[in-house]
Order: sequence, then C-alpha cells, then structure tokens
Amino acid sequence: MHDPLPDWVPHRRRQIGLQIRDARRAAGLSQLALGERINRDHKTISRWENALTAPDLTDLLLIADALDVPLADLVR
Repeated sequence: MHDPLPDWVPHRRRQIGLQIRDARRAAGLSQLALGERINRDHKTISRWENALTAPDLTDLLLIADALDVPLADLVR
C-alpha cells in the first residue's frame, strides 16, 4: 500500500502539464503531432497536460528535445 502523496505533488504535476501544453502550443504542434515526434499516443500527451498522469524523466527529455526547449522550462 502506498502512502498518500504530499499536497504539493498534484499541484506541481498540474504546473508541469501546463508547461508542456504551453511549450507545445508555442511550437505550433497538436498533441497528435507531439506524440508522433516522441513516439507516444496523443492520449498520453493529453493525460500529461491535464495532470492525470506524469511523464517520466525519459519522456520529459524527449518532449524538451522535440519542442526545442530546455528541460528546466518544462519543470520550473
């Protein structure tokens, strides 16, 4: 059984999702197009942007590369 997450974790997850969404939109890409660039389903992109799930470090690196933004910009 897992301990409940601290309250700040869901908040940070939402912030990261918004950063991904904003960077994707600034790059002029749809969720589908970003998903194709990083070999992930567009539904996965949607779940990240809506903070239903969180991307792992590898996914964050792929997103940063695909959007040509520093990794720090996605997790700030």
